[in-house]
Amino acid sequence: MPNILIAEDERPIAELIRLTLKGAGYRCDWAPDGDQAADLAGSGRYDLALVDVMLPGSDGFALLDYCKGLDLPVIFVTARSAVADRVRGLHAGAEDYIVKPFDAAELLARVETVLRRFHKAQATLSLAGVTADPRARRAWRAGGEVALTPKEFDLLLLFLRNPNAALYRDTIYEQVWGGELAYGSKTVDLHVQRLRKKVGWEDCLRAVHKVGYRLEVPQ
Repeated sequence: MPNILIAEDERPIAELIRLTLKGAGYRCDWAPDGDQAADLAGSGRYDLALVDVMLPGSDGFALLDYCKGLDLPVIFVTARSAVADRVRGLHAGAEDYIVKPFDAAELLARVETVLRRFHKAQATLSLAGVTADPRARRAWRAGGEVALTPKEFDLLLLFLRNPNAALYRDTIYEQVWGGELAYGSKTVDLHVQRLRKKVGWEDCLRAVHKVGYRLEVPQ
């Protein structure tokens, strides 16, 4: 299970990130300023750091330089949305640049992408009686393998990484298919119905009125 360091001075945002990552199976520690984050990063027990640019003490760019010396990948998570800021962050060595406010599903997808790049992604995901291997793109239920189409598997991973979160149909479509969901399209609903039957999620993958769907699991 990957360990993630959150360097963020605003407690509500840090808690939102922590809960989002914890719900997807990650272990997280929080540092409210750059100096504390550097102390934690120096322990060598982290696989990824999510760093705000505007931190008290050592700022995000100083922390990025320190993490680079530790071979610790960094994703900037910041309110600074100007193109020049994004370019500076990426040129400085950040693996990605996420602008606040962010969508939880997008944050998880970007975290997973960076962890895969550094070969530190979770080997398997298990929830609600289903286990999935993102690298092998295989899924199992009750000890037997479940045959899923590529889109059904992507949809499965999306729900496994966002337990108990209400996901909008637009978000689901963007994350699984890319682009924007056409008005009146039933693509998402059809695939959710098929996935629900294949993995036995009839009682826990629920429709959320005027929103989309939520995978309900005990917390």
